[in-house]
Amino acid sequence: MSEPTDRRYGPAPLPQPRGPVSAAVLDALRQPAQDLPAGLGARLDPAEPLTDEDLQLTLFLCYELHYRGWRGVDEDWEWQPSLLALRAYAERHFEAAVRRLVGPLPAVLPGGVPEALADLVAAADGPSLATQLQRRATLAQFREFVTHRSIYHLREADPHSWALPRLGGPAKAALVEIQTDEYGNGRLDRMHAELFRATMQQLGLDTGYAAHLDAVPAVTLATNNLMSLFGLHRRLRGALLGHLAAYEMTSSLPNRRYGNGLRRLGFGEAATRFYDEHVEADAVHEQIAAHDLCGGLVRVEPALAPDVLFGAAAALAVDRLFAAHLLQRWAAERSSLRGSAAPPRVTLRERPQNRVPSPLSAVA
Repeated sequence: MSEPTDRRYGPAPLPQPRGPVSAAVLDALRQPAQDLPAGLGARLDPAEPLTDEDLQLTLFLCYELHYRGWRGVDEDWEWQPSLLALRAYAERHFEAAVRRLVGPLPAVLPGGVPEALADLVAAADGPSLATQLQRRATLAQFREFVTHRSIYHLREADPHSWALPRLGGPAKAALVEIQTDEYGNGRLDRMHAELFRATMQQLGLDTGYAAHLDAVPAVTLATNNLMSLFGLHRRLRGALLGHLAAYEMTSSLPNRRYGNGLRRLGFGEAATRFYDEHVEADAVHEQIAAHDLCGGLVRVEPALAPDVLFGAAAALAVDRLFAAHLLQRWAAERSSLRGSAAPPRVTLRERPQNRVPSPLSAVA
């Protein structure tokens, strides 16, 4: 694979290993595509798959081959059978853990899916990360939050776009409508990934694609791997749409709070535009996602109604784990990033009014 001319758009360099299996996969990816060592999957036996660093990085390594690939890695690895077998083994642990976390869900008839989604969102009782960021978070903590979210937002909408060729009729039309907004209606400067990149620039963060992968913990990777799991399996297309619906239905108020948090810290429109855009756009997307997207899907494929509900519940449950991790670490006056990692500082493009950003202090 040739070296990219612009590291903002990938592929990213390979990260550091986090255990024996991810180390073996990384060693293999540096070579031409070939069979992995026998019995490698058996070394993945995590007690807590959602927070297991080795398992989550192994999945991320495999999944990224279906997105932008890895810098310098033989592209034939994408469909190498032994790597796919290892991925499937890891996915079984991961999916089973997500289903345990979600627990049993109420039965739902196809016509009741939009209402059931609204009930799930209304009952969500996770810790209020958005409130913390709006009212109390330091600049260092806000930079950490943006560092975590960069793993998804720099490829925003891509995981859910896997559903497009798997849908027809009203659900496909609704998804196209949502994704068109996410991709800025074809304008680079309006793509949500680019708006987020501008926020990162204002916060003095490296904006390279997956630049902060080594800094984020397993729970952050799990929020991203969940989307890839749903997106790369046709059998989970209902869960993928439910996941997107949960994201859209829980977006407007938190994004308003994120924007207000940055304004409290002295930042202007260049930093807050990403969040401000979502306040308006996702208020519209919420209705499209619940009624036209998910409702449209189950009108055509009624059997997928439970999967839609599961996908939404999974999105909410895994995000609760993510929020709890950040808030618990901050309450203990520790960094939410791995070890003593801190997002590397680059020159700020815009200084907050009357404030000088201090270096991020990360206490291991």
